[in-house]
Amino acid sequence: MRNLKWMIPISTKHKAFLMGGFFYFLLASLILSGCRKNEAKGTAKVPDSNTKDFYRAADLSSWPEISAANLSFFKADGEEGEFLDILQDAGINTVRLRLWVDPAGPHSSFSEVDSFAQVLQNRGLKVWLSVHCTDHWADPSNQEIPTRWSNLSFAELQDSLYQYFARISAQIQPDIIQIGNEINPGLLMPFGSRWEQLPQFRSLIDTASAAIRRHSPESEIMLHCAGPTVAPVYFLDLKDLDFDLIGISYYPIWHGKSFFDLTNVFNNLDANLKQGIMIAETAYPFTLDWNDWTNNIVGLPEQLIDTIPASPAGQKQFLTEIRAQIEAQDRGRGFCYWGGELIAWKGPQGENASPWENQALFDFNRKALPVLEVFAP
Repeated sequence: MRNLKWMIPISTKHKAFLMGGFFYFLLASLILSGCRKNEAKGTAKVPDSNTKDFYRAADLSSWPEISAANLSFFKADGEEGEFLDILQDAGINTVRLRLWVDPAGPHSSFSEVDSFAQVLQNRGLKVWLSVHCTDHWADPSNQEIPTRWSNLSFAELQDSLYQYFARISAQIQPDIIQIGNEINPGLLMPFGSRWEQLPQFRSLIDTASAAIRRHSPESEIMLHCAGPTVAPVYFLDLKDLDFDLIGISYYPIWHGKSFFDLTNVFNNLDANLKQGIMIAETAYPFTLDWNDWTNNIVGLPEQLIDTIPASPAGQKQFLTEIRAQIEAQDRGRGFCYWGGELIAWKGPQGENASPWENQALFDFNRKALPVLEVFAP
């Protein structure tokens, strides 16, 4: 997702084979100390998309912060319910979490994400890590090296990246793990510039992928770009690298308003690549109104798809079309709704709160919206 600070001023996731006393227990201890899940794991391989689960996901990265406000949430029938229960009962089976290297505060930190991931896994939900590889927002205009790595040589940067992905993969054992977020221009720039340092960009992806394969071999690896129209060329250039999922961000305000164009992109990817295809981020407003004093990112009629209004029914219609587009592909693997938790949690006068409350999965009274019906199995 693009940096939410860019608000335009508008109304916007072995068993040990050694036999014998000392070595067996030493190896087992090491594994258990670093991994949350200790069941046997198979050899990494490109998955058969037709046998894998369909991901019905929501990005809930800000929920640990929002939950501290102790607000009530309500089911579609008006009965009060617990936030995660409502989403899980609706059919959401995967939660996507943003991870920053050294954020300025506690949110999106390794500690917070690890703790929340365990809560989700204990509930039977799949975990999808969006590893930004920065200290803050990563998007097509920002792929900055974390401060702790800023003075390293490229060889040292590669080693640090490997160790970082080894740690988070072993500890969290996510179902999906992204190598970067919306890495259109590259990763850890300027070292990993796609345009000026393509061999190094590819090498960084190989490094992270190798760490994931070794430390969490059941995880599916995603590469993620923003915008469907750039995706065919982008992923064809990288198709020989070791990854399982194509992730694409699609927001009409930034990436076009034609479902016909979207269909053509998906057909192209399905025909020319072997990886599964997913919409990694999308959202649509249920109103153009606002519920706090923070400017919303989407707030004008011209930012909408002409045939889909900013209404509860329109929001559901939009996501229904997105799901249908993915399910129509032989290797369609799922979709993710971004910002579903971003209600106006700081109150109606919050000036530094949510620029997204009109695109959340709950209305201004924190009642579940019809769009949640699209997540049903």
